[in-house]
Amino acid sequence: MPQSIQHPARLVPTAFLVAILVGTTLLMLPISRAGPGGAPLLAALFTATSAVCVTGLIVQDTPTYWSGFGQGVILVLFQVGGFGIMTGATLLGLLVTRRLKLSSRLIAQAETKSLSLGDVAGVLRLIFLVTIAVELVTTAALAWRLRYGHDYVWSDALWQGFFHAVSAFNNAGFSTYSDSLIGFALDPLILAPIMAAVVIGGLGFPVLFELRQTVRHPARWSVHTKITLLGTALLLVAGLAATAAYEWNNPKTLGAFEWPGKLLNAASHSVMARTAGFNSIDIGEMRIETLAVTYALMFIGGGSAGTAGGIKVTTFFLLGFVVWAEIRGQRDSTAFRRRIGTHAQRQALAIVLLSVGAVAGGVLMLLSVTSLPLEDVMFEVISAFGTVGLSTGITGGLPPAAQLVIIALMFIGRVGTITIASALALQERNVLFRYPEERPIVG
Repeated sequence: MPQSIQHPARLVPTAFLVAILVGTTLLMLPISRAGPGGAPLLAALFTATSAVCVTGLIVQDTPTYWSGFGQGVILVLFQVGGFGIMTGATLLGLLVTRRLKLSSRLIAQAETKSLSLGDVAGVLRLIFLVTIAVELVTTAALAWRLRYGHDYVWSDALWQGFFHAVSAFNNAGFSTYSDSLIGFALDPLILAPIMAAVVIGGLGFPVLFELRQTVRHPARWSVHTKITLLGTALLLVAGLAATAAYEWNNPKTLGAFEWPGKLLNAASHSVMARTAGFNSIDIGEMRIETLAVTYALMFIGGGSAGTAGGIKVTTFFLLGFVVWAEIRGQRDSTAFRRRIGTHAQRQALAIVLLSVGAVAGGVLMLLSVTSLPLEDVMFEVISAFGTVGLSTGITGGLPPAAQLVIIALMFIGRVGTITIASALALQERNVLFRYPEERPIVG
């Protein structure tokens, strides 16, 4: 294999591309489709990309268009995408050899973003254990409720429970129900396990790894863990409050429920908007203010190195600390009595600017090839880039050119703008000189 391809910055996106191509091929087989013949190339490519990139946007209804085999392929694809292709491959190597080569550690670190090379083996073990544990527990909870609360036979209850458990933990948003979770809008014993799996998967494995070691000693938590936990809590509460405030009396969404149902579904939307993709109320009937709040939640996303997308909680709040330090006239940006390094600040700024550029470009391209309203186009683009999967209902009617744009956005959003930028410039150059400093006028 060429040396440039072996570089982790290129190997990770290459592996995702290979998985998408394999998934596309499998979904084009006649056995994958419920109807006659195989799926068209674009439909199969869109679905495979959405599954591998754990997004959940669909151009064909999952339960009616795809056969049981096809649904199984989709499940495997978003399990692989959420687990991380390189993480899975490295973990298998660890289980067989019980040791990691340095090159394998570098590849795994690029995918898991673990805090140091010494943590990689532990993070990989935790990924496997947490994935199995959360998915099995969620499957059991959902299957039990479907069996005894909704009169499913055990075989159907187990399949539906397993599919939605894996989809929830991987923040994939795929559902075997045509209306997603709207049919369970008033059932907390269905929504709560799914929300819990979404939050756990979206925290990020380095955070879970650290919590396992220091759960009783919060003072020893790293700045990354503190920012992720605090930021996640603040965003969940803010999302719940904003959704409830704007949709409380909307008869087409929360207005149809009593107050317990209103709070349950406001909480559900707040959780799902941070890259999970399920919906228990009709997104297309939401007020424009709620859509605007959802834009922000989808763009920020979840924790780093988890199954969530977006620019990540740490990126957003890290820049918040930088802005706060600038407002106060402080020389250093600090968080929880720790100084934030210049490299982290520059990386966060680069991620945000590249992400804004990707979203802006996607909006412009979709507006150029469709006649859809701006708010629907923005929602679709941010949902694709943030690998969320929520939609106002326009995905299935997008023309082929627009579908290709969404495919590109899903891939970029999952792999990460920084990873792609690094893959395009593998060779680092050590500049042996520095130019004189000058301060342009800002603002």
